[in-house]
Amino acid sequence: MAAIRAYLDYNASAPLLSAAREAMVATFDAANPSSVHAEGRAARRLVDHARRDVAALVNGKAEHVVFTSGATEAASTLLTPDWQMGRGAIRMSRLYVCEADHPCLLNGGRFPANLVVRIGVDADGIVDLEALTAALAGHDKADGLPLVAIHAANNETGVIQPIDRIAEVVKAAGGILVVDAVQAAGRVSIDMSAGYADYLILSSHKIGGPKGVGAIVAAADLMMPKPLINGGGQEKGHRGGTENLAAIAGFGAAAREALAGLQAMDAVRARRDEIEAIVKMLVPDAEIFGAGAPRLANTTFFAIPGVKAETAQIAFDLAGVALSAGSACSSGKVGPSHVLKAMGRGDSLGALRVSVGAATGARDIELFRTALAGIVARRAGKEKAA
Repeated sequence: MAAIRAYLDYNASAPLLSAAREAMVATFDAANPSSVHAEGRAARRLVDHARRDVAALVNGKAEHVVFTSGATEAASTLLTPDWQMGRGAIRMSRLYVCEADHPCLLNGGRFPANLVVRIGVDADGIVDLEALTAALAGHDKADGLPLVAIHAANNETGVIQPIDRIAEVVKAAGGILVVDAVQAAGRVSIDMSAGYADYLILSSHKIGGPKGVGAIVAAADLMMPKPLINGGGQEKGHRGGTENLAAIAGFGAAAREALAGLQAMDAVRARRDEIEAIVKMLVPDAEIFGAGAPRLANTTFFAIPGVKAETAQIAFDLAGVALSAGSACSSGKVGPSHVLKAMGRGDSLGALRVSVGAATGARDIELFRTALAGIVARRAGKEKAA
């Protein structure tokens, strides 16, 4: 294993920010945020500060933020047929998801499989708006409302969905829109006040906060899903259990840093473009997936013809470069990416995901170049031997 390493896997988990670490450490002796004494009220203020910071990242309202154990729990909470408006029950009779969604959406949450409708994507990974429109037009509202869940930016390709247009389609159909903004938050500007979505899903560790905490951000609090976790009434009854104060404080600090860091995305894009230039130079026949669509500034997803993604990932790792062969949630599984399948590339040997951040430097890029050159040389040797 190489002594000097480059971390190019920010979409799996961004390195913990020093501000987040400091915020966490400051809570270690704090009391229970639900206690009414002075110590408890001090702990509650830490939660409230973090709630405001997380809301500010997406221009939402602090009172509409519900902390969870992560994005998967947030998705499982929102993707349910059973909702409430005040004391009244509201039913979502069908869930519409995108074929390229993260598994936590694609698997349907608490919806039975027969009530989940999958909408396809084009060759670049953009959702088929005509298919979505047609599906919603055929929805029978007599049984309940349509619930649409979709990712804002794909975790593998970085392709950004046209959420504004999707929102128009969903609203015209009288539906509810849940947006998985896990990869988009902190990398593109999100404005909940402009009708971006009805509900957002966020994850702390994707923006440099600690693992084990995420959030639901609602546009309003008139209607909420039936709780996934019942308990002592924390989070206004939407998510029971004593708050993970240290993780929440770290999440808030990371959200502050991420909001300020939006101004640095041009520099991040320049690093991503350097990597893609290296790929094109060393592997002229490489394919960069989603390159024809708007993408996150930090992400590239490419295939080396004739080389399995898993094999290349191991070679990169041995050379000191950490990157992914697809999603970190599925990279340990054998088989092609479901995202590539949805894009009509089920014949691919898989792809490598490089995702960078503000801390990515010239040394990291050079380590990537050296590692890729070695892989290309071995491929050429095998082709010559054959």
